[in-house]
Amino acid sequence: MPPPQLPPPISRHVAVIGAGAAGLVCARELRREGHDVVVFERDNQVGGTWVYNPRVEPDPLSLDPNRRIIHSSLYSSLRTNLPREVMGFKDYPFIAKNDKKRDQRRFPGHREVLLYLQDFASEFGIEEMVRFDTEVVHVGPVEDNIGKWIVRSKRKISDDDREVSFGFDVDEEIYDAVVICNGHYTEPRIAQIPGISSWPGKQMHSHNYRTPEGFQDQVAILIGSSASSDDISREIAGVAKEVHVTSRSVVDETYQEQPGYDNMWLHSMIESVHGDGSVVFRNGRVVVADIILHCTGYKYHFPFLDTNGIVTVDENRVAPLYKHVFPPVLAPWLSFVGLPWKVVPFPLVELQTKWIAGVLSGHIALPSPEEMMEDVKAFYETLEASNKPKHYTHNLGGCQFEYDNWLASQCGCPEIEEWRRQMYDAASKSRRLRPEIYRDEWDDDDLVLEAYGDFTKYT
Repeated sequence: MPPPQLPPPISRHVAVIGAGAAGLVCARELRREGHDVVVFERDNQVGGTWVYNPRVEPDPLSLDPNRRIIHSSLYSSLRTNLPREVMGFKDYPFIAKNDKKRDQRRFPGHREVLLYLQDFASEFGIEEMVRFDTEVVHVGPVEDNIGKWIVRSKRKISDDDREVSFGFDVDEEIYDAVVICNGHYTEPRIAQIPGISSWPGKQMHSHNYRTPEGFQDQVAILIGSSASSDDISREIAGVAKEVHVTSRSVVDETYQEQPGYDNMWLHSMIESVHGDGSVVFRNGRVVVADIILHCTGYKYHFPFLDTNGIVTVDENRVAPLYKHVFPPVLAPWLSFVGLPWKVVPFPLVELQTKWIAGVLSGHIALPSPEEMMEDVKAFYETLEASNKPKHYTHNLGGCQFEYDNWLASQCGCPEIEEWRRQMYDAASKSRRLRPEIYRDEWDDDDLVLEAYGDFTKYT
């Protein structure tokens, strides 16, 4: 018996917001399914968060809504905390280039990731779909037509950095669907600290950290225990008088000198700060500090989106979303890509966008809006039952590969490779045990060989 014939795909006019990793692979997958795609990118090049900008925002905490926004959060020395074999898109491996100008390390610097994304865009002709220097200022449904969306954008037409009306050409268009790929590393979250309004020291968010020079001979406190806090604390320790790292994820009695350093300590969370410059930790220690650096993550932020209250962001939960992608009532005409965190992002967004493209073309069926909403409610109830805070809704650290494989099953494509899972686990373990050297010494060469054997299918 011949296989059943799929119905001819339906071609949609789709707006993609953002030309970072998610937007680039989204554009590719949508075009592969026969859709007509326009990508809106406010920068003048592809790459999104991987475009390094040495400038920082004038407000070091990035709280002023009228500030000049810098979209990159990269610091100069940043290297990936995942090996390149794990990071790449499934069918476009992130392999080292035989080129002296390229970073051939297994855990490369940020510029190499940007070059990989530029190579990807060039390979698949994606730039021809991108409108550069074009910021989306409004996305909303056409009144009384849930399957049509208004996209209002402004395109920079001069080098005038002051965002005034004569420097922009404003456009309004109608699309069948909108895919939001604008990233979530631009709008910082700030720790709430009792007494901070009277504390005389300097504060900043890691979003505005680039190099350690400003920390020379300072007593610095870093809030957070993420990858950025790990990297920045070690870099600052080379020039600072003292570095104190504080984290909510350790018990209140914690006070540990960090191995290999005589000027860096790990503390439990800050209890309070005071007008004399002192910082009191829950472990009872008191430090007079010069600067507090918030390595406290970011907020999901969609200032352009108006869904009449259907989609909300509450305590950093974007809701309601079926499988972190589709708002049930607005599906499939509105979707979000790349919200999950504590994940390997490139393969995940590749699978999300394959799913979206297939749903929009009619090749993949979604459940009814009612069934999707029931699934969402059940998911939220599971989080509550396990006492997970609302802001952990999109944290897939413990189940990312199961999620990836569910997406793969919807799209009819292969699951995540076993070597990729094992390599991710090995890198995570090595990062915990050998934080100083894990990027340059490893013991999973067997998995590297397996990965490169797999890559021969694509290279």
